[in-house]
Formats: sequence, structure tokens, C-alpha cells
Amino acid sequence: MRPMTCIIVDDEPLAVRLLESYVDKTPDLQLMASFTDSITAINAIKAQKPNLLFLDIQMPNIDGMELAHSLPEETRVVFTTAFKEYAFESYEVNALDFLLKPIRYNKFLTAVEKARKLYQQDPVAKPQQPNTIFIRIDGEWRNVPIDQITYINGMKDYVLFYLDNEPKALITHLTMKAVEDMLPKDRFLRIHRSYIIAVDKIQKVDRNDCVYIGREIIHIPDGYLQTFRQFLETRSIEKK
Repeated sequence: MRPMTCIIVDDEPLAVRLLESYVDKTPDLQLMASFTDSITAINAIKAQKPNLLFLDIQMPNIDGMELAHSLPEETRVVFTTAFKEYAFESYEVNALDFLLKPIRYNKFLTAVEKARKLYQQDPVAKPQQPNTIFIRIDGEWRNVPIDQITYINGMKDYVLFYLDNEPKALITHLTMKAVEDMLPKDRFLRIHRSYIIAVDKIQKVDRNDCVYIGREIIHIPDGYLQTFRQFLETRSIEKK
């Protein structure tokens, strides 16, 4: 089963980071993007159509209640706020849950489980893998087609996306785990602690277990070798 997707919108950076840490340790929950500005968030939400939106209510410009009225049909909202008096209003937009700040992980997990049960019951609402992903580059969001990604290289707290016909890598602040969870498992494979590759872009694999892809030669370490060889068996034609 594919992971549920989510977006976080809160004008408090500390609140965003807390929710991001909760998403990161929750199985089968994939963070698509985080925003501290509701106006910027609207277009991304409509384009990405996440299954879940963790949404603060009291924000400048457009507040959470106004934003909730413009959500895609397949997106369910979990309100996050420090003001319990908004709880009644949340029912007007069919909110899935209402989390009162400071939010504890067990309450967060309960809201996620509600969503999981909902999507299991309704096959139409099950998450679909998007064809693009948003990557934050120098403060701006770039919409990148997944089929243009050749490979990804992790370097400490940053991730480099190498794309077809792009002379330079796209550099963003992410973890390799977040990228691995984001990409479709049938099209991308992690072959190294620091590398995820698009399997259809492999040029060759030599006798030393080195993968040639793009302009890179990646030696597969022992910890990833068995998984990679199993993948090769599913794709290879060999005389018996």
C-alpha cells in the first residue's frame, strides 16, 4: 500500500518543525511540502492534492478556515491550533480531527489513524502517486517531473537531484529517507547510503557491482547488494 501524503501549513516555524518530526517517524506517511504562508500554500495544495492537510487556523492573510473551504475533494484537513474555541467551527468544513497545541505525538498519531481507516474503507480516496514533486530551491518551489530524475545524491543535510538535460544538480535541504519515501518504489531504488537511482536510467552494471548512470559510476556496498541483485533478477533475461 502506498503511503498517505500530507502537507503542513502553519505560520509558526517551530510548529512546522514539530509536525515535520512527527511525520518523519510515522510509518506510511509522506510529507510533500511545508508552508508558513497560507497564500503560497494554496497553489501547491491544489496541484499536489495531498491526502492530509495539517492546517493552523489563526494565520495572516488567509486563515485556516478560509483555506479549508477551497481544498481539493480528496484532501482531508486536520486543524492545529492553540485556541480550543475554534473546535466547533472545524465541523463546518468536515475536518477529520482537531489538534490543540502543544500537540503531542499520540494525538497526532490518532488523527493519522483516522485518516488511514478512512482511505482503507473508500477505495476511490486511496492515495495516488503524483507525477511531479515540489523541491524547494533557494526559497522557491520548483515543480519537477518524476520521470526527469536520473539519480539523487545525499550529502550531509542536503540532497542533490540530477535531472535529464540539466547541467547542474538541484540542491535542497532534505533527508535521503524523506526522498526515498516520496518517490515511487517501482521506479527508484536506493543502492547506497548516499544514492537513489531511477532504475530505468541505468546504462550498465559491471562485474565489480558498479552502476553506470548519467555521468556517475556508483559502487554498490554489501549492505545494498542483495536487494539490487534481486531487482536485476526481475528485469534480466538469462540463458538457463
